Amino acid sequence: MNKPYLFHLKSAAALETTNEGVHAGFAALALERNRRATPYVEQARALKYAALQARYPTELLEMPDIQAALVPVSGVNFVEELVFRFLLTRGDTLGGSMRNIGGFMAQKKLTRSIIAHLRLAGKTCKWLHSETDVWADLPEDDADIELHLRGLCWESRGKSRTLVYNLTVPFFRNNVDLSLFDCSADVLTKDVRGNPAAYIALGELKGGIDPAGADEHWKTARTALDRIHKAFAKHRVKPHTFFIGAAIEAKMASEIWTLLERGILENAANLTDEDQIASITRWLCSL
Repeated sequence: MNKPYLFHLKSAAALETTNEGVHAGFAALALERNRRATPYVEQARALKYAALQARYPTELLEMPDIQAALVPVSGVNFVEELVFRFLLTRGDTLGGSMRNIGGFMAQKKLTRSIIAHLRLAGKTCKWLHSETDVWADLPEDDADIELHLRGLCWESRGKSRTLVYNLTVPFFRNNVDLSLFDCSADVLTKDVRGNPAAYIALGELKGGIDPAGADEHWKTARTALDRIHKAFAKHRVKPHTFFIGAAIEAKMASEIWTLLERGILENAANLTDEDQIASITRWLCSL
């Protein structure tokens, strides 16, 4: 089929996020907030227990195991305020990490879908650790690996494919959410990243679930996709482009559908629809 989106989309309406999808998305956000907050709550409990061993505030300075926690809360009164101020400062830290939680959860969900497809297809695979920037074989027990993953590389029918998240494309200096290369991870050098012909597909992934922010997310993605098209057109290259979003309203869905029908976008999917994600994942892994 020349139009891969027709495997899972029959109309613009199919792209729209349902009320059930929105509710499930907000529930997932709440669970992720709780997961991320748990370490700070446990640290606060440990800090309170340690602080209660001191009879006077000055004795806290003689406890080497809590000095790191005392620095951001210096100047406060004794135990209760100490613990509350600690939670407040950690809450600010958590708030900063939560601003892009939608993007993180979207990447995690798509990654899990890609890995599932590769596993079922029996394809050998490597993964890129987001912190160490090192490629390694995907382990048999890959539970929660998507929490630390920034890229995947696989072999299929003699072809090497490497997918990298959040990559700045050198020749137009913009960050792209998803970049698929026609090479293995071993040869994905700076020169290759700067070669327009090395790119097979590029896509935008927007995981924000709040309908109030849907239009803004789409404007950002549309601008990014336009830049991609213009930058590659200058080099007379046309890689596949696609869009995946969690919050897709009716007007936005109509615009995406028009781009699909005109061939400006090759594929699109709603992140809250499991079948659509499975379909676009299968297409991505087949390129």
